[in-house]
Amino acid sequence: MHNSLEILLDSLIRNRIESLYGELIKNNSSYNQFSSERNLYFKQLHKLLPEDIQKTLFLYDDADLSVQAILEREIYLQGFKDALHLHNELSVSFD
Repeated sequence: MHNSLEILLDSLIRNRIESLYGELIKNNSSYNQFSSERNLYFKQLHKLLPEDIQKTLFLYDDADLSVQAILEREIYLQGFKDALHLHNELSVSFD
């Protein structure tokens, strides 16, 4: 039961985060600006680094994105847990 719940939550969290990114791209100019700047800086670094270091830069970027994805999932999951806890506390208070 625990594994199936976690699989369901992972899917819900992934879909929600993708939806939020879509909203950010459409509605948040600051996000778009920083994202564009980040991509530009990455390309500039890639061009300026020797070829043997370029692979390390890609590995760093990949590891950074993986860490970010884990962090996003954990933050979203903790928010969900906090909301359930708050709901339970409020239910007990009003009973």
